[in-house]
Amino acid sequence: MGWNSWNHFACKVSDAVVRSTADAMVSSGMKDAGYQYVNIDDCWEGQRDAQGNIQSNGRFPDMAALAAYVHSKGLKLGIYSSPGPKTCAGYEGSFGHEEQDAQTYARWGIDYLKYDWCSATGDEHAAYTKMHDALVRTGRPIVFSLCQYGWQSVWRWGASVGGNLWRTTDDISDSYDRMSVLGFAQNGLERFAGPGHWNDPDMLEVGNGGMKDDEYRTHMGLWCLLAAPLIAGNDLAAMTPATKEILTNPEVLALDQDAAGIQGHRVSEEGPLEVWMKPLADDSKAVGLFNRGTYDAPIAVRFSEIGIDKGATVRDLWARRDVGRFDSAYGAIVPKHGVVLLRLRSASNQ
Repeated sequence: MGWNSWNHFACKVSDAVVRSTADAMVSSGMKDAGYQYVNIDDCWEGQRDAQGNIQSNGRFPDMAALAAYVHSKGLKLGIYSSPGPKTCAGYEGSFGHEEQDAQTYARWGIDYLKYDWCSATGDEHAAYTKMHDALVRTGRPIVFSLCQYGWQSVWRWGASVGGNLWRTTDDISDSYDRMSVLGFAQNGLERFAGPGHWNDPDMLEVGNGGMKDDEYRTHMGLWCLLAAPLIAGNDLAAMTPATKEILTNPEVLALDQDAAGIQGHRVSEEGPLEVWMKPLADDSKAVGLFNRGTYDAPIAVRFSEIGIDKGATVRDLWARRDVGRFDSAYGAIVPKHGVVLLRLRSASNQ
């Protein structure tokens, strides 16, 4: 859980933006909700010195001092590079300097590396393994995020090259159509995810303004059912109350962070109406009733299709209220592009 600069700031990211974001992560309650990483994406890089060591550019005068500031807030700092010679935005990549860059990141106090394929060519497995091994040799724990857009079924091999998370999709954008195409396409990948190695359908767009609140609840709710990394991409210093509620609802976040680490999956589909389920560590079930259509519609989950046979108590997680006990099914009117997110406890476990 954390934040990344790209979705909102892109190449306008700076030391001041990162410090302000760290401050806002604390003051807004995001840190208390579990968000931890403050990640700088592309455009921080300067030139290499005569020895080949990477330098930050003028917008980041002292990366070690920035890391110390973020750490002083009880947070962690992430950074970005590419296994190619150039990053996506044309800055210096790590090709041929993997060992140097890993040592530099560790010396600065970096805690997370997003490694974006971009200009790289050749054997992906070898390129990612090379940087993973270099990070390990630093002796510093650094989360390793593979960003290569889901090519070559990365979910099948990402863990074997040291990835803690790997992008399963091309880039997200702040639109319902794009978000839903990427998110709902994660069905079937659940067997490849688990503690320490996660499918990543890209960063959150919640609060960036391109979707309605119901659509952002779908975005957040689906990512939580998917046990996906929750990397916010909005301006944390300018959140509306609705955005803050969506990003920090503790009952929704608990689904994503559940100790069992199981990725949810689709259990039924009828036209634009879908039911998804995620098993939880306490034997309860998280259920999402998703309406991908353009009109409000009733959607129901039949308990038999999610492994409940003796009735269940139902709690609405966005509303944060108990709904009641039901014998064989539960249904609700779901707004267009919206979701009703539930936690069901079997009567046999009570």
